[in-house]
Amino acid sequence: MGAWRGRKLKDLKKMKKIMFNNKYGLTRAVLEGSKTQTRHILNPTMLFERLNTYEGWTKESIADWKEYCKDRLYKAEGEELKEMLDYALEHSLYKVGENVAIAQRYKDLADNDEFYRLCGIHGMPLECIKFEKGCKNKMFVKADLMPNRIRITNIRIERLQEISDEDCIAEGIKKNPEVLRGMWEFSYIKGVTLKFEMSTTPRGAYAKLIDHISGKGTWESNPYVFVYEFELIK
Repeated sequence: MGAWRGRKLKDLKKMKKIMFNNKYGLTRAVLEGSKTQTRHILNPTMLFERLNTYEGWTKESIADWKEYCKDRLYKAEGEELKEMLDYALEHSLYKVGENVAIAQRYKDLADNDEFYRLCGIHGMPLECIKFEKGCKNKMFVKADLMPNRIRITNIRIERLQEISDEDCIAEGIKKNPEVLRGMWEFSYIKGVTLKFEMSTTPRGAYAKLIDHISGKGTWESNPYVFVYEFELIK
């Protein structure tokens, strides 16, 4: 069994995977078809890192370099900015038309027939599943074993606060159906309690959501983001 695990880890890396936040119900929203967009913050170092390897750098020099890259991007204008964003689009993690696996923990797929079929195709003995890190942490799952997938239909780069109300709904923000009509919300699990955050607009609710997911102050900092539009493959 040990030899199999070491060998197969290298074999199952062809397809990429994407992770949606379970705590805020985003994986479920994708699978239900109500979430068809996701935003990933653009790391400015990707625009310049081709010139550096960080080998031999101190933590301080790396921090200075990252700050320099950020400063260059957010001060850029006109043709220089266009060239930077065009380069980022060209080197985005996902590509238009690409099929991407939705990462889910193996133990959450225990009743999924397609998961078991894929395990058989790729030679994953079912008795080995419980020993894999991906059983409890979807960061470590093999993309080729994931039964649910999306197809990237469009990619663009914009500032976070350029998001429209329609885009916020495509990000998974929902209208409160009963108690507070006219309010927009998202829900999340805290301990064993289901909690709700609300706003009078989809953008207001999304601003709260992104701060929960990416850290307080993310909305206010208004970073450049990759906007991935996608469809669920059925």
